[in-house]
Amino acid sequence: GWGDDITWVQTYEEGLFHIQKSNKPLMVIHHLEDCQYCQELKKVFAQNEEIQEMAQNNFIMLNLMHETTDKNLSPDGQYVPRIMFVDPSLTVRADITGRYSNRLYTYEPQDLPILIENMKKALKLIQSEL
Repeated sequence: GWGDDITWVQTYEEGLFHIQKSNKPLMVIHHLEDCQYCQELKKVFAQNEEIQEMAQNNFIMLNLMHETTDKNLSPDGQYVPRIMFVDPSLTVRADITGRYSNRLYTYEPQDLPILIENMKKALKLIQSEL
């Protein structure tokens, strides 16, 4: 999967509960099993030590394989893969985006450096806003 040593929450609600308790951001990965782009991203995500370490230690992690009815999690449409961040004040960080203007929250395997920067940005924003 996305990382064997990552502790995943099971639902968005559970994720929101944990971020308030822990003051860690929630990282939501929307994907589908039969999506080749998702599979390629999953592979590089799982192999990247820096991402794995941050995912294990600094984030509450949720992976969703079904579309959510929560419009906050699909501000620019329902597509996969889509990675979004939610801060402990329960704000979906629409300002943390990838490099595609038509799909703001998608990442391709070669975009890992951008994803790593965005994970760091999510952590910095929380420290500066608390």
